[in-house]
Amino acid sequence: MNAGLARALERFLLPNACLVCERLVEQHRPDALICGVCSARLRPIVPGCRRCGQPLPPVGPCRFCAGWPENLSLARSAVWLDDAARTIIHRLKYDGWHGLGTELGGIVARHVPRPARAYLVPVPLSQRRLRDRGYNQATVLARGIAAVWQYPVAERLLHRVRETQTQTALTPEERADNVAGAFEAAPRSAGGRAIILIDDVLTTGATLCAAACALAAAGWLTIGAVTLARALPYDIRVAGGTSRTPHDNSDRG
Repeated sequence: MNAGLARALERFLLPNACLVCERLVEQHRPDALICGVCSARLRPIVPGCRRCGQPLPPVGPCRFCAGWPENLSLARSAVWLDDAARTIIHRLKYDGWHGLGTELGGIVARHVPRPARAYLVPVPLSQRRLRDRGYNQATVLARGIAAVWQYPVAERLLHRVRETQTQTALTPEERADNVAGAFEAAPRSAGGRAIILIDDVLTTGATLCAAACALAAAGWLTIGAVTLARALPYDIRVAGGTSRTPHDNSDRG
């Protein structure tokens, strides 16, 4: 029995417990996987930089996206990657709860203003990780967002052309080198829409930048990105890009 089917059976047979705190979910939300208290604990991000959305220091330009390629013109994240968000993403990625996509898509749509109409393009997993996990968490998230925004999901437009090591133990510079040239994209169709890359976590932006470069090389002109969560500023500065808690989710970056 695969992980997704096992989780569906578990949810059918057992009381509807929150995947974060394990308390029962409110009776008026029978299909919810996250209780209202834990949802309220997620910390929305108030964008500062017009390009990448990172809150700005008191003075000076944004240093977070200074080294990004020009073709990645906009990035937004819904919430900070604190303990509650880490637990949710860990459940999504490693515990088989792909049904979280609907709720998480709603969270993104609630905290990220809907951009101009575009294709939603999930950042693809390597074939090995996809085989081991059974699904791509970015695809699940993209479908959840699409259900609210009513934008098409283009699941086969972008693909990985080589395996990459996990980003967790890498410095920001090593992350960029690790994913450089890892993606290829289908050529832009005549009159093709803009692209919005979808991923679960933004840490340094290395993966999104590599994906954007592949899309630009294929002729796509307007490329943005939306993620569910964004690493806390401290987590980006420490060695490896994250604090590497037991719920570390920064295997892409």
